[in-house]
Amino acid sequence: VQLVESGGGLVQAGGSLRLSCAVSGLAFDDYTIGWFRQAPGKEREGISAISGSDGSTYYASSVKGRFTISSDSAKNTVYLQMNSLKPEDTGVYYCAADISEIVYFAAGLEYDYWGQGTQVTVSS
Repeated sequence: VQLVESGGGLVQAGGSLRLSCAVSGLAFDDYTIGWFRQAPGKEREGISAISGSDGSTYYASSVKGRFTISSDSAKNTVYLQMNSLKPEDTGVYYCAADISEIVYFAAGLEYDYWGQGTQVTVSS
């Protein structure tokens, strides 16, 4: 199983980035794919997830209304469109996969498969 994130970078506050998570080695439609982030000195935070089976989504309150998660099953890729970025969105962003249902993402379940992460830096 391999998850590869891309699309991170440096952006000014108010700007946008789109992260991609390319997934291989698992049955994409059977898994929930989540996005997590970790800022320096802070705990990892689960911010968004999408169910491979029915496309249902979850957003943490910190990103709701600004971030949009989507998936392309033909490409086995999940995207995170991030708009109206704030300096507090700075961190390393990871995608992860788990066979559990999306409801367990919000409950803080530890996911099985992880990417290497991509850095997002938002300057003020």
